[in-house]
Amino acid sequence: MITTPNRLWLTSPADLALSSDDVHVWRASLDLPASCVQSLQQTLAADELSKAEQFYFQKDREHFIVTRGLLRAILSRYLDMEPGQLRFCYSDYGKPSLAPTPGQETFSFNVSHSHGLALYAITRSREIGIDLEHIRGDLDCEQIAARFFSPRENAVLRALPAKLKPEAFFNCWTRKEAYIKARGGGLSLPLDQFDVSLAPGEPTTLLNTRGDPQEATRWSLRALTAGPGHVAALAVEGQGWRLTCWQWPE
Repeated sequence: MITTPNRLWLTSPADLALSSDDVHVWRASLDLPASCVQSLQQTLAADELSKAEQFYFQKDREHFIVTRGLLRAILSRYLDMEPGQLRFCYSDYGKPSLAPTPGQETFSFNVSHSHGLALYAITRSREIGIDLEHIRGDLDCEQIAARFFSPRENAVLRALPAKLKPEAFFNCWTRKEAYIKARGGGLSLPLDQFDVSLAPGEPTTLLNTRGDPQEATRWSLRALTAGPGHVAALAVEGQGWRLTCWQWPE
């Protein structure tokens, strides 16, 4: 299992290089001063501003603005463009991507945020998905798992000591979400139709997929140590890629 302790969240160099075998993950706080929120808001497109206005609570609205604004700021580093110039398109399942532009490099990216923290995964020529969750101790993990997880995953969860079950539950949830997001098909793929590892300390792996046994070999899963009280996972198409983790602000 490859994880990313806090010391590996690095300050990025002035010139970012991203080869076809590189995967970059950025970590950022969403709780920023009002002046920063306003600055990021000015880079958003009309549809993003409209969606921001739909949030009832100001904190949720500001977190959305910061999440999208930082995505633009990060991508602009790779594309050498102003953040406000970036244009996005969306799949039928709502997964965003950069709108095709003549002469512009293509990148794949994915975003997840929880409890004031955001992760951004960036790569080239590979599908990618990331998920971040804040560990909650008030959930009935076994009841939720019985509804959504596979029989194999449920058996592993039930066999664990009680103190390990919350972490194992969120290990499973984030790994499943990261894989589904990487595939880009939304919940058209039921959560119980594939198995991931979940026991704390075990290698992070997509164990098997129902219907197409070869599908599991197409993907790599990794756990990420995003911060205290959080669990995160990354799913990337293919093998042999290199992970580097950056901290924002730089």
